[in-house]
Amino acid sequence: MKMPADQVAGIAALGYTEPEARFLYIVATHAGYFTLRQFLAFTGTHYGKRSTRFAQKLLKHAHATVRDYMGTGSVFHLFSSLVYRSIAKDNLQNRRRHSFEYIRTRLVLLDFLLENPGHEFLETEQDKVHFFCESLGVPKEALPAKVYEGGPGSRPTVRYFVDRFPLFLASPASGVPPVVTFSYVDSGSGSLSHFLTHLGAYKALFRELKSFHLLYVAPKAAPFAGAEARFRTFIKSPLESDVSTEILRYFHVRRKWERHEYVIPVTEDLEFLAEARRRFHGERFERPYDAWRAGRLAEPELRAEFQQSSPDRTVSFDTYLVGNGHSPLDERHSQRVGGT
Repeated sequence: MKMPADQVAGIAALGYTEPEARFLYIVATHAGYFTLRQFLAFTGTHYGKRSTRFAQKLLKHAHATVRDYMGTGSVFHLFSSLVYRSIAKDNLQNRRRHSFEYIRTRLVLLDFLLENPGHEFLETEQDKVHFFCESLGVPKEALPAKVYEGGPGSRPTVRYFVDRFPLFLASPASGVPPVVTFSYVDSGSGSLSHFLTHLGAYKALFRELKSFHLLYVAPKAAPFAGAEARFRTFIKSPLESDVSTEILRYFHVRRKWERHEYVIPVTEDLEFLAEARRRFHGERFERPYDAWRAGRLAEPELRAEFQQSSPDRTVSFDTYLVGNGHSPLDERHSQRVGGT
């Protein structure tokens, strides 16, 4: 995990030891929230004077606030602009207050980071956009994006990778070259509806990649089987299948649209049509579409024409159980500020 020495030194200059500054760098960059258990796991120490002094410094300098959540333990929120400015990340959303569900997600994410310090994570939105667009040549339109409406007189802002889940290069198995590794962080709720929404947001980017790996990170193993099944159905199988099937579906949906056969718009079809128009454009596809629509090209012939276009992709999925199966807010693993 990369930590620029000058930025760690900038945090240390605010009154922290080098290990404390390194920990706060990770929190500020990736999570915004943490527990003392996570601080102790990072420093390899136990509850006592050291953790108490660290907590007291944070509160005394007004760099963080602390709250108890449902009797499960103390959660710190690192919010001070001084800390974020010292690492040139004063525009991160981590400084703002968030919902309890968001906080739980960031704590699980932080556990994953602390348990995997050897990965070189793409930290910021700019890092990720540059990697995919400049290094891999992915069109910016394929990146997961969210539009934020501005105030009166201002223009909307497009932000990318707003989930800010860990993203890095790693080998999915022994002896396999490193590939782009995405992650989805489950707060512990086990809700697969959020996972499906996440897959939908990333589907266009997945289509642009020859190989990638997705890691489902959670503090409980219960959703793992369901998550893998949904990934296989909605992502792996379509991307590794014969592309001629997708082209044929595009032709059918496009013809229905052009004939005004949609009395009630089918959202799934219209989303597919928009994406397919971007992927399958130009004379390479217009000529066979016109021939198929006019009845001069049968479906078997169409499939045969595009079979050589079948994608050579390697798509893999795995799960990761953080904290030995315990939630970051598990009362058995949390202590209040000042605990011994």
